[in-house]
Amino acid sequence: MNSASEIREFLASRRAKVTPEQAGIPRYGRHRRVSGLRREEVALLANISVEYYTRLERGNGRGVSDEVLESVSRALQLDEAEHAHLLDLVRASGPGQRPRRRASTAQLVRPSVRRIVDAIAGIPAFVHNGRLDLLYLNDMAAALYTEHLDDPVRPPNAARFVFLDPRARRFYAEWGPIAHDLAAALRSEAGRNPYDRDLADLVGQLSVRSDEFRVLWAGHDVRYHRSGTKRFHHQLVGDLTLAYESLQLPADPGLTLVTYSAEPGSATERALRELADWVGTRRRFAAVGSDVPA
Repeated sequence: MNSASEIREFLASRRAKVTPEQAGIPRYGRHRRVSGLRREEVALLANISVEYYTRLERGNGRGVSDEVLESVSRALQLDEAEHAHLLDLVRASGPGQRPRRRASTAQLVRPSVRRIVDAIAGIPAFVHNGRLDLLYLNDMAAALYTEHLDDPVRPPNAARFVFLDPRARRFYAEWGPIAHDLAAALRSEAGRNPYDRDLADLVGQLSVRSDEFRVLWAGHDVRYHRSGTKRFHHQLVGDLTLAYESLQLPADPGLTLVTYSAEPGSATERALRELADWVGTRRRFAAVGSDVPA
């Protein structure tokens, strides 16, 4: 990615989202060319010169301190993910921050982490990286994501399934928000690792083959994907409403452990038990070498 253009487009997109009323600035005159903030208004709110802010928005982040970026973030009302993304973009644009394009390498999940994932019984659990590659899944997660795993490309990738596989719109009951969140997660990862060749290839593939992804990517939204609720329609057990928790693995930078759980006593909990029974049946058939039921 071009660091200067990324800074320019990100700041311009955030500035367009904040109205003078939201920023507490009086709106003078009846005619205004932009609905969002002007550059001079951002500079005023950040307590820096217009020239300084204009230089930053044009993509020149050299010598810009974290304190200035903090002030700009407050002026633009950036949330935690957006502020972190701005810091990543500016750091990538600094002197000495342009390493050679990184070679493609497979990320491995350590055996001890695999044991933890396998020990989480009765609910789906899996590990993914910042590109949303599904690197290791327990049996319940594999049963939930069986359609994701059909992808002949390895490792399977959540964003590739969502944007390129027609089955995703049936599997995810709320496809639109899911698509937005995944595109935003990839944007955040691109800011953290702008020279990741695998990520660049993935974004290129999605941009070429998915109009929806191309539009979302151009929006420059970023988001942390830490906890929440997702609704699924599974081909075997029907509708599921699952709470997810995303836990970063400190010893493995870039890797995240995700778990899904159901509300006790809910229909989803009963459906998960049914899915667990199906997983157990498949495991028993596999152990004796018989044909596994579909």
